[in-house]
Amino acid sequence: MPNYTITELAREFDITPRAIRFYEDQGLISPKREGAGGRTRVYSARERTRLKLTLRGKRLGLTLSEIKDLVDMYESPKDSVAQLKRFLAVLAQHRETLERQREDIEITLDEITAHEADCRRLLESEKNGKRAKPAANTTAVRAVSRSRAKEAV
Repeated sequence: MPNYTITELAREFDITPRAIRFYEDQGLISPKREGAGGRTRVYSARERTRLKLTLRGKRLGLTLSEIKDLVDMYESPKDSVAQLKRFLAVLAQHRETLERQREDIEITLDEITAHEADCRRLLESEKNGKRAKPAANTTAVRAVSRSRAKEAV
């Protein structure tokens, strides 16, 4: 069975050795210690897989505790139906959070678009020597954004 050094894993997953040590401190991985005083970390294929699953969970936006629960479930040969149901529940909760964030982002982008258009119109008016007032549609966009935000809650 292959073994890996911290440097090899850091290079493979494009993370720092410090990040790997952090995941070790959090109990997500636990390498063997070798050498004088156990100063050298040796990572097995199991630890490499746990690190890979941890990084995948981080990309999904899961918390470290959620990742640890899922990685620990992955390794236990107990009731796989219960594990899968738990995983689905975590994913559903995470999906809901991401959907709310997406709605917030869309609202913010609408506001930015309205402000950009208003600024361009004002700049064009100044360029032509006319003094213009901010567009009413900026206020309308804010009102629509607020109503969407209230609906999302």
